[in-house]
Amino acid sequence: TDIGSQKDRVVTEEEWLQKWETGNIGFHKDQGHPLLRKYLDVLLNGRSGLRIFFPLCGKAVEMKWLADMGHSVVGVEVSEQALKEFFAEHSLPYCEEPVPEISGAKKLQSISGNISLYCCSVYDLSSSIVGKFDGVWDRGALVAVNPRDRQRYVSLMITLMEKNSSYLLVTVSYDPNKHKGPPFYVPESEMKSLFG
Repeated sequence: TDIGSQKDRVVTEEEWLQKWETGNIGFHKDQGHPLLRKYLDVLLNGRSGLRIFFPLCGKAVEMKWLADMGHSVVGVEVSEQALKEFFAEHSLPYCEEPVPEISGAKKLQSISGNISLYCCSVYDLSSSIVGKFDGVWDRGALVAVNPRDRQRYVSLMITLMEKNSSYLLVTVSYDPNKHKGPPFYVPESEMKSLFG
């Protein structure tokens, strides 16, 4: 697989935090992602009351949308600012508590209890901390993790999935020699080898 010069590219946690601090968040969609609406049936598969995971969630508006449908939403994001903006922009009261298993991590949870957002690295999570999920909405996570960390990321995702879970994945297709990323180019062949 040729991902061009991207395979060695590294974006640090500090760089992501900087994007949030400076408002350089072109990846955020105020209206939600049209592909989630289009493929919602695939994610839900006729089921209600699901636990749905949002890796690298930012302040994705879809989290509130799915919670309002009666699902339980869990997200993870390194930027506390992004998580606080999510609750503020939706006028959702929340409480904050430390996550004893993860040094320095916080969980911000809606008072209604159906939205729990972890402020830490996705790699700090495990099923013993967050449980397992019926669905994953990966709108910008696989394309944001550093290419050298993809296998680690996907291995973690697989451990967080229930047996019948659905995984909706959005990627971008372009010539990786013309753009350094993120979002990074993930060819279909690599998706197949990563997820099996």
